[in-house]
Amino acid sequence: MTEPTPPSARPFGAVLGLAPGDVTVHSSDYDSADPAQHPDHDSYRHFIDGEYMGYKWQCVEFARRWLYLNAGVVFDDVPMAYDIFRLRTLRRVADDARLPLQAFHNGAPRHPEPGCLLIWNEGGEFHVTGHVAIVVEVLPDRVRIAEQNVDHRSWPAGRAWARELPARIDSAGGYWIQATLPGASILGWMLQTDDATHAVALEAVDRRLFDLQAAQLPRHDQHTRPWLDTTREDEAAFAAAMGGHRLTTTNDPYRYFRLSETALDALRRATNELHAMFMHATQVVLGDDTLLARFNIPEVLWPRLRVSWERRRAQMITGRFDFSVSARGVKAYEYNADSASCHMETGRVQGKWAAHFGCTDGRDPGDELFAMLVRAWRDAGVDGVLHIMYDRDAEEAYHARFMKSAAEAAGLRCRMIRGVEGLGWNGSGEVVDPDGHPIRWVWKTWAWETALDELRDQCLEDDRVPIALGPDGGRRAPRLADVLLRRDVTVFEPLWTLIPSNKAILPVLWSIFPNHPYLLDTRFAPGEDFGADGYVVKPIVGRCGANISIYAADDTLVTETDGRFDDRAQIYQAFFELPRLDGLNVQVCTFSVDGVYGGACVRVDPSLVITTDSDLLPLRVVPDAALLAGS
Repeated sequence: MTEPTPPSARPFGAVLGLAPGDVTVHSSDYDSADPAQHPDHDSYRHFIDGEYMGYKWQCVEFARRWLYLNAGVVFDDVPMAYDIFRLRTLRRVADDARLPLQAFHNGAPRHPEPGCLLIWNEGGEFHVTGHVAIVVEVLPDRVRIAEQNVDHRSWPAGRAWARELPARIDSAGGYWIQATLPGASILGWMLQTDDATHAVALEAVDRRLFDLQAAQLPRHDQHTRPWLDTTREDEAAFAAAMGGHRLTTTNDPYRYFRLSETALDALRRATNELHAMFMHATQVVLGDDTLLARFNIPEVLWPRLRVSWERRRAQMITGRFDFSVSARGVKAYEYNADSASCHMETGRVQGKWAAHFGCTDGRDPGDELFAMLVRAWRDAGVDGVLHIMYDRDAEEAYHARFMKSAAEAAGLRCRMIRGVEGLGWNGSGEVVDPDGHPIRWVWKTWAWETALDELRDQCLEDDRVPIALGPDGGRRAPRLADVLLRRDVTVFEPLWTLIPSNKAILPVLWSIFPNHPYLLDTRFAPGEDFGADGYVVKPIVGRCGANISIYAADDTLVTETDGRFDDRAQIYQAFFELPRLDGLNVQVCTFSVDGVYGGACVRVDPSLVITTDSDLLPLRVVPDAALLAGS
């Protein structure tokens, strides 16, 4: 007997079936999405009765929509599906009441029930994100589930579930569900109940696990021998910038810092969640002219900002968060979403330092960064030559070459452009590089704000952005703004990253997520209830720790840095001191790549403010027991 031909994949948005309660399940075959129906990021956001369900048609959207339509409840926003397992309440939409939500590990004596959430961990088929489904039916040897974003085929007629998963009950009464898909694993299920018997307790974490430790390697004159591969152009540029084979120019080359696995897990969650929060706040700002005006961005660029956000929301390659990490908590200072630095030190040099100096303590938290950047460039949609544009700073030289190596490993063709000298125009009015090749795709080390300064100082005329014309009416050599702001040039990071990188986003975040554990109280103006432990004044568009002032609670100036941003609007952020070890203030930095955690490093300085001149020393991640043993 011939087996029936399985149904083919349905186009994006097509109804695949009906889950209990007549809740539709849709195809999430994004490759088939119609650009006319989904022209921008906003068109993928799904709301019912003004309540946000999620991103069409992902697993989280379906789970939240199913709960809302069947029970009138929703769970809070999460960066990844597996993070749902850490939630402990649902919100009843009718009155905003909080209802208890209990999590049960796979194998728990409390069995799943119809209508509960089934949660997969990150990994395998659900790499990075995890997965969530609704349990439809529970049998002794299997469960039936409804879900989105796994298969894009229609369900058989009359069936109210997508898949069956094998299950068994062990001798102790524990219920075990098999994940079935390659590399996948099930964390467990979640029930809305007051009864916490057999539920997973969010155990109190030993706060000492969040304290960094300074450590020293044995000295065997390792620093006297070369260890960078100067046949590579990025490592040669790094050695030239550092004046030799070294990671630090002012600190002990045998010193490094230790971070526990628990602390790194917390930073991974914080990075993922904060990226989602910053993206949400960016959406809010771009939808409110009054808020957007606080960002000091020329109004002529506002339409371009919004188009950039709508069309290129998913095209951010990488950014960097700056954290204070200690037993006092994990607090984010800001998000460098536009042209962040320190990728090479994290993704290559600190690992090579460990190999050469013989550091076997723990592991390198930057060992996946390069591979993640390669994947991001593969998905970036670049279909021509990528021009790597950088300034004359030695740090930018090696940073640009490191990013070039990642783009080339992704199969892209790259050309380097130092400064803007030698750029010109071709007969079609395109900007061309010194060899006459049109510039259509750009990755830059310059911040967008540099181009905006040029726009403010030289280019704005009659409330528009003019063509670059010389005094005699002829074309002059292209300026930076002429390149980056041309409509036929696609730039990484996208123009919209001006918003999350601008410190004016921080008061907006605090207003949207007040008292969030990762955030510091930040305002556009200090109030009477502000700054009990001191406060920091920052320019909204400052870089590299410039023009920052720290004040004590009595308004006494503690310290300040100079710079070129002293004429900019300011924000006020509650002071949260960095941990100090061996005479150094230590800041932990994490990198986002394609919006998810990609690696970590530390930057250190004797002063209270981390600046462009601050050192980057090696970071190692060690088991919790090893960190506590060293405390």
